Amino acid sequence: MDTIAKPRERAAHTVVASAAENPYERASFSPGNRLARLIWQCTYLLFYRASPRPFHAWRSMMLRVFGAKMGPGRHFYPGGKVWAPWNLVCEDCCTLADGAEIYNPSPIYLESHCVISQQAYICGATHDYNDPAFPMISYTMRLGRYSWICARASVAPGVHVGAGAVLGLGSVATRDLESWTVYSGAPAVKVKERPMIAAPGAFQAHGPL
Repeated sequence: MDTIAKPRERAAHTVVASAAENPYERASFSPGNRLARLIWQCTYLLFYRASPRPFHAWRSMMLRVFGAKMGPGRHFYPGGKVWAPWNLVCEDCCTLADGAEIYNPSPIYLESHCVISQQAYICGATHDYNDPAFPMISYTMRLGRYSWICARASVAPGVHVGAGAVLGLGSVATRDLESWTVYSGAPAVKVKERPMIAAPGAFQAHGPL
């Protein structure tokens, strides 16, 4: 993904190799982080991925055990993946469908009623290929209230999705998506506006849990 569109000042975390290291061989994360992800991956395969589809509360509980902040009414399906639960903040009534993946080396916020459909990909990190040290750069990201990332769509590192924004089937968001607007294409472009959803509390300020 192109890091030029998202200035490094917006990054939450940068990993740079020392002068003695080959930047293409060194690990991007600490031993503690890698161990935590190994334990989570084993838990995911044994207890999360194998759980029956209706067991949303069970999967939410496992994510909480690993540090996620999970609101009520969430529907995280067994085939969905969260790379680092401790970097996930999920408000109420959010959905992560089968095959969808959240890659979140830095915190990612899912606001109320956010939907991430089948095989969608939320990418929270990239590398600066213009830097000889090839540093990994990760971003804090937010998907707004009532936003919808449609099936097989992708959100690039550092992109924020506005409230009510829709990213169409197979589209790729490389820049921030405006609120209550529909986008399509690769890279995604604005197609049309959509009406605001008149749901209780839909327009109230709602910070992270």
